[in-house]
Amino acid sequence: MGLLSIFGIKSREELVKEAIEEGAVIIDVRTPQEFKEGHISNSINIPLQHIEVRISTLKKKKKTIITCCKSGGRSRRAKNILLKNGIKCVNGGSWGGLNYMIH
Repeated sequence: MGLLSIFGIKSREELVKEAIEEGAVIIDVRTPQEFKEGHISNSINIPLQHIEVRISTLKKKKKTIITCCKSGGRSRRAKNILLKNGIKCVNGGSWGGLNYMIH
């Protein structure tokens, strides 16, 4: 049992797995070129600089969004933008780590 679970706080892995089970949408916020070099199956590429423009489209999905990128920095920024706009979101971190986590 980890320290977080003692206080009832879920780990990122637990949050991601729950979101996936509930049908979450994975948004890869890397550039289109990075996305073409490899990505999670069925993920959607919306580069970080376009996230705010797509808020209304993402709200219509009525699903939790899992963000990912190369190392977790851009996905954390995207998560904060989405949360600020009332969209339930989890930062999945790096796309490679997230891919490993969900398969």
